[in-house]
Amino acid sequence: MTLLSVDPANDASVEDDAFSTDAGVHPVFAKAPHSVAFNKLRKRLIRQVRQAIADFDMLKGQKRWLVGLSGGKDSYGLLALLLDLQWRGLLPVELVACNLDQGQPNFPKHILPDYLASIGVKHRIEYRDTYSVVKEKVPTGATYCSLCSRLRRGNLYRVAREEGCDALVLGHHREDILETFFMNFFHGGRLSAMPAKLRNDEGDLMVLRPLAYAAEDDLARFAAAMEFPIIPCDLCGAQDGLQRNAMKEMLAGIEAKMPGRKDAMLRALGHVDASHLLDPKLFDFSSLTTKDT
Repeated sequence: MTLLSVDPANDASVEDDAFSTDAGVHPVFAKAPHSVAFNKLRKRLIRQVRQAIADFDMLKGQKRWLVGLSGGKDSYGLLALLLDLQWRGLLPVELVACNLDQGQPNFPKHILPDYLASIGVKHRIEYRDTYSVVKEKVPTGATYCSLCSRLRRGNLYRVAREEGCDALVLGHHREDILETFFMNFFHGGRLSAMPAKLRNDEGDLMVLRPLAYAAEDDLARFAAAMEFPIIPCDLCGAQDGLQRNAMKEMLAGIEAKMPGRKDAMLRALGHVDASHLLDPKLFDFSSLTTKDT
């Protein structure tokens, strides 16, 4: 299975054909705006998703994907864009949407099943009370993110195996990747970000992030235009002073003063010159010699 080429020289005609009215639309786009601005936004996001899929060979050996759906703007956008590609014959994999109900108080259990049924998407709602575990284990004043993420990921891996999926597909975007990089840079003392493609520790599943090139602001505008039934996070999202929030504010400040820096930073993560860093495990400095040596 291969994705159509994402060559900028000929991709415009492919996109125009794909977005023609004759092609129809997936039910998820039945009530979407028809404005020029929205179509440009949608095409840009589609192009970025296709580029990430191609750049990281995400379709290699893949037949069935479990798409993590939290109820937030990013995962809704991810699902809609993947459905769009699948509808147009550009994504030859089966999609199963999965929401992990973590037992949060006042979580509106009906919203996601009703929405997914209304657009005809195969889905699974999995209940696991990780909320109580996190609240019990994490000391007062500490952040929940690390433990919550590990518990959620472990359950999604299990569901992916039970559903016969080859990969878990997540809605992390450009800003998530950059924030992770700077968290590791400032607090962990290492150069490490959030990969677009990762094999899990057991080696039986891939973790894929097709939104790696997509900007959070674009996804927010897309979600607002699509009127997704957003479910707010009352667990980690409600905590103040998170390291990630500090990174988000820092990046927003840099972008405001120097527009285009986020894209430049993301490009830098894909252009690593090991010989100009300080890690002898990545580059054999001992082998460097002069001509006379």
